[in-house]
Amino acid sequence: MDYKLLGSRIRKKRLQLKLTQEKLAEIIGISNSYMGQIERGERILSLETLIKLANALGVTVDFLLQDSIDLQNDVYINQFAQYIYGRSPKQKQMALDIIRTMFLHLD
Repeated sequence: MDYKLLGSRIRKKRLQLKLTQEKLAEIIGISNSYMGQIERGERILSLETLIKLANALGVTVDFLLQDSIDLQNDVYINQFAQYIYGRSPKQKQMALDIIRTMFLHLD
């Protein structure tokens, strides 16, 4: 497993949510220095910490580990799920309609 890629993905999502390292560390109950080490890929985190991070960031563990999981098509489905996570039903339907229309034109 590439912990630097995992840490980079955590950092990117944290920044998207406009959270500081300190705030995210506080939310999941770890020290600020440990949070920094995770983001730099210097520490191996426990499954419990990984799950807490996923929940705090509003993502799946699959999303965080996608660089380490070789699921090919499932990765794309999970990425799509991340984009629509937290959206309204109307926005989700709009995204589905756009994809359906795109594939109708491709076929």
